[in-house]
Amino acid sequence: MTYRKRVSLFIIADSCIVLFALLLGSFLVNGSTIDITTSFIVSCISMITSHHLFSFIFRSYKKAWEYASVGESIILFKVITLSIIATGLIQQMIFNTVLFRLLIVTGLLQLLLIGGSRFCWRVFREKYAGNTNNKKRTLIIGAGSAGTMVARQLLKENDADLQPVGFMDDDPKKHYLDILGLPVFGDISHIKKVASELAIENIIIAIPSLSKKKLNRVFQECAETKVKTQILPMLEDLVTGKVSVKQFRDVRVEDLLGREPVHLDIESISGCVTNKTILVTGAGGSIGSEICHQICHFNPSKLILLGHGENSIHSIEWELKEKFGQVPIEFLTEIADLKDAKRMLSIMGTYCPDVVYHAAAHKHVPLMERNPAETVKNNVIGTMNIAEAASRHNVGVFVMISTDKAVNPTSVMGATKRLAEMIVQHMDKKSKTKFVAVRFGNVLGSRGSVVPIFKRQIEKGGPVTVTHPEMVRYFMTIPEASRLVIQAGALAKGGEIFVLDMGEPVKIMDLAKKLIQLSGFSIDEIGIEFTGIRPGEKLFEELLHDKEIKDQQVHPNIYIGETSDLYFGEIEEIIRFYNTLDKETLRQTLINLANNNVNLIPGQLISASG
Repeated sequence: MTYRKRVSLFIIADSCIVLFALLLGSFLVNGSTIDITTSFIVSCISMITSHHLFSFIFRSYKKAWEYASVGESIILFKVITLSIIATGLIQQMIFNTVLFRLLIVTGLLQLLLIGGSRFCWRVFREKYAGNTNNKKRTLIIGAGSAGTMVARQLLKENDADLQPVGFMDDDPKKHYLDILGLPVFGDISHIKKVASELAIENIIIAIPSLSKKKLNRVFQECAETKVKTQILPMLEDLVTGKVSVKQFRDVRVEDLLGREPVHLDIESISGCVTNKTILVTGAGGSIGSEICHQICHFNPSKLILLGHGENSIHSIEWELKEKFGQVPIEFLTEIADLKDAKRMLSIMGTYCPDVVYHAAAHKHVPLMERNPAETVKNNVIGTMNIAEAASRHNVGVFVMISTDKAVNPTSVMGATKRLAEMIVQHMDKKSKTKFVAVRFGNVLGSRGSVVPIFKRQIEKGGPVTVTHPEMVRYFMTIPEASRLVIQAGALAKGGEIFVLDMGEPVKIMDLAKKLIQLSGFSIDEIGIEFTGIRPGEKLFEELLHDKEIKDQQVHPNIYIGETSDLYFGEIEEIIRFYNTLDKETLRQTLINLANNNVNLIPGQLISASG
């Protein structure tokens, strides 16, 4: 219905209601008779005219009354009250008297009749205008403001495919109350029972302020129902208008990690990044690309994207320009190989960056076990080349991304990352550049990580393959890790190994079960198979070596490890002779050196090379 037709309908309907209210009021006031006098006719004209006048002033006819709430009711009260007062003033001026009883009775009748007509239309829209036969019966977890907002939105949207039937909430004051006509059935521990009794087909968790620990508990209760569970978007996304209240998303495994959001020291980061030239190696990778996204929020003057793969670099450049095109940031791309020392010197000399985030690395443990020489090239020689180039051109801060696998390493990947840490710490001792390393565990959703693999296996119908039932890992989301890397760079004094707080370690077995449940399946439907520990893997990872443990905490989510022994000379020997050794000898040499066992370095290494 067009706006003009809508207003015309309101004017006609309200005119009839006001006239009827006056006639009925006269009938009640005058003892069951209607006295049509000049005063009565003038009152009718005055009241109808003033009612429409105040309705336009208060924009009453522009209100969507099918969605009306307390605010609209107050406006209606003002319109009727002011029209009664205006009619009384006109009676006084023309007839020198005011028909108080008639005006009061008529006003009350108008409130009842006009308000009732609006309410009846809302009831009709909610109950009968939409087809609810094909809608999924939905249980809302949380009867607070967010849950009420969700329920109201679903009730008023006829094209929504969800039909709310009630709430669950831990607040005992809300139990057995009706909110928007929907009952609050009880606390969260009864979700399974209520879902079964009411034939619930969908569950929405609508408590944006819920801590990760409590969310995990709620999800476990929901998982028992085997009903699809969704969650309300983040509160800040709702407030900023990025998403609508009806745009629910599936619960993700990162929602259940049990760790609260990372809070950054904006002032220190701004001083390190804002209006500065920043270079990111491995900018097309999972961590590198997210670091670029996070850095752009702090308005650097230039952002240099350095990577080896042209497709990934082109992709991240396009993403950043599309998202931050209105921000005065100059995006520059360089396709280069870290193993090319001259190229690294050239790039550093061209841009003279203030901060370098070194995220490029070979990281897949089983694959690197089979290719130790290539791992040395990229993780060790590549780090040395970019670090020396940064030092020579007086970069302010150099931040290297490391891994928990560098602690007591049993793999080629872990060993080479530990040697890269040694290189960075050695460079800090002889350079004006502040060199630091940031160490953290597995990143959810990164390329080749366990979560995407599990998801693909679930999509194919299973089974999900887990290496060992007791294997545990530290997990962090890509945005969390990237933010803390940037924060660590802002805190750098030189030579530190920053260790990110990864929360509690997670059993891979438990992670697999949660992903299956989040996908709407039972464990029995998909199945879990154990494949055995792969070469180079450990049952559990550590974030600090025994000799590195230090109580100092420079940020609520960041610790500093003590500097342990550095073997830069031995690393140079490996770089000189690594390509002359067979795979197993090189592998064992790397692991020995990374674990401070230098018995084979350098003497036997040199003799082994011929």
